[in-house]
Amino acid sequence: MTRNRPKAIILSCSGLSLTDDEKRLFASVNPLGFILFARNCDTPDQIRALNHELRDCVGWHCPILIDQEGGRVQRLKPPIWQQYMPAQTCHTTEDAAGIARFIANDLTALNIDVNCAPCIDLLCKETHDVIGDRAYSDNPQDVFEKGLATAQAYIDNGVTPIVKHIPGHGRATSDSHHELPVVDTPLSELEATDFEPFRAFAKCPIADKTWAMVAHVVYSALDADYAATVSKKVISYLREDMKVDQFLIADDISMLALEKYGNLADRAIKTLESGCDATLYCGNIFSNAPGGVFDSTASAQILKEMEEVMAVIPPMTEVSFERYERSNIRRRSAA
Repeated sequence: MTRNRPKAIILSCSGLSLTDDEKRLFASVNPLGFILFARNCDTPDQIRALNHELRDCVGWHCPILIDQEGGRVQRLKPPIWQQYMPAQTCHTTEDAAGIARFIANDLTALNIDVNCAPCIDLLCKETHDVIGDRAYSDNPQDVFEKGLATAQAYIDNGVTPIVKHIPGHGRATSDSHHELPVVDTPLSELEATDFEPFRAFAKCPIADKTWAMVAHVVYSALDADYAATVSKKVISYLREDMKVDQFLIADDISMLALEKYGNLADRAIKTLESGCDATLYCGNIFSNAPGGVFDSTASAQILKEMEEVMAVIPPMTEVSFERYERSNIRRRSAA
């Protein structure tokens, strides 16, 4: 694999099974992996079959991601799957770890091996509802401890967790799916509050087994011009000052927060040039697919966008691939 490293991107797909055009594209471009949404999830057998199709296209047991936090952010829903409580209802680390164990069991049964959780953003008085009860609490130590317990439970049960949204989305007063949040809080205050759970997590022995998702947020104390995902200054701060050596993936490049930084291909390249190990393309389900359901027009659009992005995405660097390998939990045979 090191001789033919995959491209530094996680891609999406439009429906419950792959179209012929999606199969052709995925087989030709070799992305690092894929992410599933509600539009891709119907029954356990269907999801397992889709995951097999995806991995068959690239020819290896690539990572398959999902957002399954519980609460409002849960792609696998009742009546087939349990509705889990949001993070803010977890009163103890045992509560947080217990939910993670149940979710991990759901995911491994479907051959999904990476979960975009836990959310260790700090709850603040100005926190936008897009985070809201996804945050454990307003206490940095409490957030860190519950996030650590959650991540450990995922790892123990065969799922790679992604802590998000580094270095902290709690001060953002707008939704980055729709616009670019700007946080003007002084650095000293951010370091003592929002950044602290991520800094503490990066020091833990299990950090190497996790990923971290970078926020589409401008932190003016670090870089007044660029969101963290496209900022060399912010990524350098994460690596050098916060000592974050986790596999860093940018949040979805099709979110409208990045609109000012160019087209999708431009944004993708900027996230990699900033220092992220990989980027993420989800298809902007919020703008193109009301209710998360893709029609034929939206399916064609997502294919066109993926083709445009993949024309510029390079293979992963050796350092990034090494970070990915450290986080790769090989506990199951290929789906």
